[in-house]
Amino acid sequence: MKYVIVSGGVISGVGKLTLPHVSSIKVDPYLNVDAGTMNPKEHGEVFVLSDGGEVDLDLGNYERYLNITLTRDNNITTGKIYQHVIQRERRGDYLGKTVQVVPHITDAIQDWIEKVARIPVDDTGEEPDVCIVELGGTVGDIESMPFVEAMTSLRRRAGRNNFMQVHVSYVPIIHGEQKTKPTQQAIKAVRSAGLIPDLIACRCEHALEPSAVEKIAHFCQVELNQVIVVKDMPSIYQVPLLLEQQGLIPLLSDILALQPSAISPAMVQKGRHTWAQWKSLTAADNRYFDTVTIVLVGKYIELHDSYISVIKSLEHSAMRCRRKLDLQWIDSEHLETKTRDTDPAKFHKAWHAVCTAQGILVPGGFGQRGTEGMIAAAKWARENKTPYLGICLGMQIAVIEYARNVIGLADATSEEFDAKAQHQVIMFMPEVDKASMGATMRLGLRPTLFQPGSESSRLRALYASSATILERHRHRYEVNPEYIERIQQGGLRFVGKDESGQRMEVVEITEHPWFVGVQFHPEYLSRVLDPSRPYLGFVAASAGCLGEVTEQYAKKGKGGGGVEGLVNGFEGVRLGDGEVVGEF
Repeated sequence: MKYVIVSGGVISGVGKLTLPHVSSIKVDPYLNVDAGTMNPKEHGEVFVLSDGGEVDLDLGNYERYLNITLTRDNNITTGKIYQHVIQRERRGDYLGKTVQVVPHITDAIQDWIEKVARIPVDDTGEEPDVCIVELGGTVGDIESMPFVEAMTSLRRRAGRNNFMQVHVSYVPIIHGEQKTKPTQQAIKAVRSAGLIPDLIACRCEHALEPSAVEKIAHFCQVELNQVIVVKDMPSIYQVPLLLEQQGLIPLLSDILALQPSAISPAMVQKGRHTWAQWKSLTAADNRYFDTVTIVLVGKYIELHDSYISVIKSLEHSAMRCRRKLDLQWIDSEHLETKTRDTDPAKFHKAWHAVCTAQGILVPGGFGQRGTEGMIAAAKWARENKTPYLGICLGMQIAVIEYARNVIGLADATSEEFDAKAQHQVIMFMPEVDKASMGATMRLGLRPTLFQPGSESSRLRALYASSATILERHRHRYEVNPEYIERIQQGGLRFVGKDESGQRMEVVEITEHPWFVGVQFHPEYLSRVLDPSRPYLGFVAASAGCLGEVTEQYAKKGKGGGGVEGLVNGFEGVRLGDGEVVGEF
């Protein structure tokens, strides 16, 4: 096994251009066992894996860029490691020895990495060739030191040509001059901690001047080709092209002694085909595309990373539709009447954005705050035929709005918002533990079955009319079964249910350009080359090209919920202005 350790940050896509089988591990030096109870406004999105693991949002980046499926063990936290070591000590595994950070914690870290790095990450079942390990936090912080010590020991344990370290450093521009001193000091600190960078990735706003590259190479004691410039690009999806242009592939092959002969011709051809797709989809200049305006009506908009997978799914879909995404952020509280009374400017500005948008998205979330604004946005979308997509809470919001304004249940709400309300059309799932917060939701990859009579469903057509799909879930509330028949008779169709037929998974209004709500989180399975179907349909409907997209998916006869064996076919589809979009 070969390891690439990334400190100071992460370079998305480092392994994508290099090897057919790459795994990835994220090290987070906090004491939480997982990310499930973290506030999204402070830490960003909680990403959910197929096995139900609630992990750091960076694992979502790994899956999206590397097209792999990770497990909860691919996210290591200080809490996990200490819990593991303490459990072993309680069992007597250490035979009465004094348990210490070195060697017991550091050995446990290395053992964990070596074990997880060999777990297959795709449907081939083959062991990965390389494992990329991101060391979270900043080298030098006290909480990171056990992991830094473990990485220095892992270099020796892995052996020559099996270990490579990349350090990412920012090169600021002060008074028009690129300053390399912070990078020099950062490399000095890394070396003093025991890590020896083989490659320095310099994040910068503009391409580094040759003199700056030479200065970094000289004072950091590396060759010129070991200084990689990661400048700001028009799109993050163009960064892999930038790395390829700087010769990253041969550099990695040389340091890690990678043997092309070990890769089968079929896998090489597959890699070339995937790379051709990537360049075709991402290299275009979207300045010349028509714009599609989407408003995201959420409650955590202060930190955009709270919705990072949602953003990426919209970007993937916009690229596929050959549109430039104009994403506008709306605080759902600003749509409420209380804001009209206290701050009319915010109220009218928010409503102007909603009323002029081409599509309205209400993502997931927890708690009552801001939900009345979400309900108002869903009502506007329904009544004015504006494409609407509701994710998890957004689906529940759509059901509540419909129950209030169409069915006639004026006080319809969720048990989450009012536990004493008469008409709780959304209820707490009975099997979920109310007393505990961590890892107690309905989590992970689960099937959704499209129901008989749903053949006309716009969403089902994008899954190529598959009867069953697989998507990832994260929720503890559901549609109350007592109201389902009444709501359906009123015109809101529950076209998708779980395998028991009791839990509602997909709602849709047929007489609408696109009004869809899903209980699952399809953004977790969206990929650059395989956009999430609910997001793709939503963006296509908003952009006016849903018919072309749907026709192509139906023609191929393939579909499904992302990379779990359900990947679409896409050959030369013509969208909007008639441009041919690659051969996928």
